[in-house]
Amino acid sequence: MGRSFANLHIKSKNLEKTIDVLRELSEGHAEVLGRKEAQEIKEVFYISQSNENWISVLHEYFVWGTVKKIGQTLSRLTEEPVMTAAYMNEELLELSIFANGDLQAERIFCEPWTREEYEELKEERLNDDYLVKALGIPHEDNANLLKLTSPFQAVDKLSELVGISLWSEFEWIPYEETLQNQYVKYEF
Repeated sequence: MGRSFANLHIKSKNLEKTIDVLRELSEGHAEVLGRKEAQEIKEVFYISQSNENWISVLHEYFVWGTVKKIGQTLSRLTEEPVMTAAYMNEELLELSIFANGDLQAERIFCEPWTREEYEELKEERLNDDYLVKALGIPHEDNANLLKLTSPFQAVDKLSELVGISLWSEFEWIPYEETLQNQYVKYEF
């Protein structure tokens, strides 16, 4: 098994509003965070104002298969676009964009053999025009990004074009000084 991660990014300049929405998520929507109901245990989020347009969020329950549901719920609560990224075993990168609780665009970056191996692996909503517009990717870079099949290269290229590091994961925080310096811990 290779490296895996999952994270989400809210297209917002308002850090305080994002913190309030994450608090609302942890108190009123515990089920999407893997809890049966609001518990005595505080939810721990790591939050970073990645650049002037994006706020990055890490949580222990973000994995491939759960981060999309959380992103969908957050996009409804925050009324801002939310991008989720799930990178699994160095075999695929699933990038999804939600707005107002609805999936607007999705792209899975993987080699052809990966699609064959995972028989059910396909985009729920392929809308590349929306994807590049929501991410603010310059037109001249669209084709180079969208033709990538290597998940590793896609993570690097997206990180460069959007100006945020997708190479981040809740479990890596204690071990990576760069992430420790970039993210702030919040408990709700």
